[in-house]
Amino acid sequence: MIAAVEGWRAGLFARRQWLPNIVSGLIVGVVALPLGLAFAIASGVRPEQGLYTSIIGGLVVSLFGGSRIQIAGPTGAFIVILAGVVARHGADGLLVATVMAGVMLLAMGLARFGAAIRFIPDPVISGFTAGIAVIIWVGQWHDFLGLPRTGGEHFHEKLVQLVRALPQLHPATTGLALASIALVLLGPRIPGLRRVPGPLIALVVATTLQATLHLPGVATIGSAFGGIPRGLPHLTLPRLGFDQALSLLPSAFTIAMLGAIESLLSAVVADGLAGTRHNSNQELIGQGIANILSPLCGGIAATGAIARTATNFRNGGTGPLAGIVHALTLVAVLLVAAPLAGMIPLCALAAILFVVAWNMSGAAHCLRMVRTAPVADVVILLITFALTVLTDLVIAVNIGVILAMLQFLRRMASSVEVVAQDATALSVSLPAGVVVYSIEGPLFFGAVYTLERALGHTGTDPRCLIVRLGHVPFMDITGIQALQEATANLERRGVKVMFCEANMRVLRKLLRAGLFPRDGPRRYRSTLVAALERAG
Repeated sequence: MIAAVEGWRAGLFARRQWLPNIVSGLIVGVVALPLGLAFAIASGVRPEQGLYTSIIGGLVVSLFGGSRIQIAGPTGAFIVILAGVVARHGADGLLVATVMAGVMLLAMGLARFGAAIRFIPDPVISGFTAGIAVIIWVGQWHDFLGLPRTGGEHFHEKLVQLVRALPQLHPATTGLALASIALVLLGPRIPGLRRVPGPLIALVVATTLQATLHLPGVATIGSAFGGIPRGLPHLTLPRLGFDQALSLLPSAFTIAMLGAIESLLSAVVADGLAGTRHNSNQELIGQGIANILSPLCGGIAATGAIARTATNFRNGGTGPLAGIVHALTLVAVLLVAAPLAGMIPLCALAAILFVVAWNMSGAAHCLRMVRTAPVADVVILLITFALTVLTDLVIAVNIGVILAMLQFLRRMASSVEVVAQDATALSVSLPAGVVVYSIEGPLFFGAVYTLERALGHTGTDPRCLIVRLGHVPFMDITGIQALQEATANLERRGVKVMFCEANMRVLRKLLRAGLFPRDGPRRYRSTLVAALERAG
């Protein structure tokens, strides 16, 4: 269900709902202001592009998404990917990649892939999220400490150069950054400021200090970017060539997958807070539309923002109206207060990103998983984390998912058993020379070895072998072929093979594969008793 339509039918646009949603939208808009600026700068684009993203993404997802209280915009998870795209392909390449990602998200929603995203294992999600947090944290040392710019293509190279540059930190920048991070964390505890977001307190105080004291050497948005232009963004159509699209395809796919994962995780959090139930496919459609329109208006990639969504609920937001007001609040900031943003210190935004990175890392959850999870899951988490930090997010997620799948298949294969059953276990008498085996578990490619080993070594060849399929919920073509090969081998040795008790789903597959030829001897009976009578 489209969020705006569902909200209208639920009465969330009624007059009695206006005040709490308008208040919540204003507060979330204020929270989104420093985050939008910080995420854009960290992604390698101009600061106003983060605001454009919050406006377009927040408005579109509130109207066309699948969750009532979801707030969308730029998020910290995208920083590493977007910064890499900008470094390799420039700002125009980023816009093209984001449009492509939006098309992918829209197609995923229309193809009803929303539920499939939930199958990505938690160790993989926790591993790459923590890895991104570490990269964001280290990536902000320049602005937080006022260090000179360093080079280095890979993370470890950048880290080494940053450590070597630490003696060159700028005292005024570092002091203002430390004050900012203290205000982010402790500002809401100050009497009278409990309902004011910490990032806003830090932003206002740091900007006021810099505007008043004019601390020498402290970089600001004005000195680094020339300020933020007043007014709304203009429609821009990025140039898209076939060769460029091919080169940007991996990055676009990564943006789409990460956007889908984060938006659906945020929607799940929103459901837990508000007691609602989101539509995952519609959420992907809304996110797809947002990521198509955002770059056309100068923005970057958008997705559901967990922290802003939770802030929306805690301040009274109940429906899409809060998200709409949040977007309009940022429009008002662009039209009225944009010139004032030139004095915002970059170190204050870096301090905000330090806190964002810590919250994003889920350090407590990761440590608890390392202590309590099975060893294989811990290994997958650590490998995904290390690959995210040291190589690339795409490689990390792909390898993490592949390892998780292989581990799952190993566990599934080990759960499949081919058991020889005697007369005592069956509570029936077995005719002389008749052996009964029961396959227990899904017969898929991972379990074929177990089947071949059991049916291929029956000891002294019996006169007849009966295979019970009652505990086989499903089988794939590899399992069917294994049954066919085992049956052919046994019959060449003079052993009669029969099957019984298959469910209709399995039976249809075996009939279609020709294991039970209609013009040949009957190999199948619906019950064990009937199979024993045929064998006797």
